Amino acid sequence: MGVGGYLLLPWRFLVVLSFRLLFLLPTGVPVRSGDATFPKAMDNVTVRQGESATLRCTVDNRVTRVAWLNRSTILYAGNDKWCLDPRVVLLTNTKTQYSIEIQNVDIYDEGPYTCSVQTDNHPKTSRVHLIVQVSPKIIEISSDISINEGSNISLTCIATGRPEPTVTWRHISPTAVGFMSEDEYLEIQGITRAQSGDYECSASNDVAAPVVRRVKVTVNYPPYISEAKSTGVAVGQKGTLQCEASAVPSAEFQWYKDDKRLVGGQKRVKVENRPFLSKLIFFNVSEHDYGNYTCVASNNLGHTNASITLFEINEPTSSALFQEEKTTAMTPWKAPGAVSEVNNGTSRRAGCIWLLPLLILHLLLKF
Repeated sequence: MGVGGYLLLPWRFLVVLSFRLLFLLPTGVPVRSGDATFPKAMDNVTVRQGESATLRCTVDNRVTRVAWLNRSTILYAGNDKWCLDPRVVLLTNTKTQYSIEIQNVDIYDEGPYTCSVQTDNHPKTSRVHLIVQVSPKIIEISSDISINEGSNISLTCIATGRPEPTVTWRHISPTAVGFMSEDEYLEIQGITRAQSGDYECSASNDVAAPVVRRVKVTVNYPPYISEAKSTGVAVGQKGTLQCEASAVPSAEFQWYKDDKRLVGGQKRVKVENRPFLSKLIFFNVSEHDYGNYTCVASNNLGHTNASITLFEINEPTSSALFQEEKTTAMTPWKAPGAVSEVNNGTSRRAGCIWLLPLLILHLLLKF
């Protein structure tokens, strides 16, 4: 119903009849529209839901009677209010303008409004159409969903508004990749783990800011081990074997050596598990600990394993370190440009050869 819908139905006939008498209209004779330059109403009036709409009608001093109607319902006749709707108020009633205001406009107020005047016993009318715009609103959207990799999914986002809003979907996790669908429905065939994350539905019609809702899509897949590296440790030292696996739901880890499962709580070995990482920690490695170990990662969609080796490395002994330090300490330091020890020895031998004849001559002369 429009703004006149507050009148009780039994009174409608009396209201219309009274209005005809008011303007001296013979029954059955239609009111003519647009055959004079006045009354002149506004162009179409567009307002947003919840705002106030002002309807103005331009008149002159020839007008003897004036009224505003909504369809067949009289809203105001002169200064007299004929409707019971408290939202409708008279703004202006002068020799040049006759205007009313509809407050807190709703969608049922949309429609034609008529300004009717009486001049020299000739009724004339002018019409204006009230257009009510409504902000977008998402009334239905898919719930968060968990689905296995390779399956097909359909997401739904239903929105209302006036004018009808445009609905778009986009994938915003881990990074925005642009619009994926300009429709209420988003279909994904054979979904992959890379397509998991948040999907954003946006509804917009330029009446107000776009309305945004999100749906979280979780893609389940079996584990795969991304890193399993062998490690070398000396006897008596602390060693760690590490196994990383990606999976949704998160993987459960188990460690084996020679088909024997290793569990935490042992004196020298500890198993430390996190959602995507497992560590096998040796606090004091012995000869018995060296060898191949198997890391098994599993969830309800499958399992996988990897072989990791803990191998021995030798540390330098204390006697070897001492001998190396002693050798280094006994080696003289030589400045740049110094003659090497080998060159010095050669020079001394060459000097002795030249002195030998002189020594013999000296001895012969002496005796």
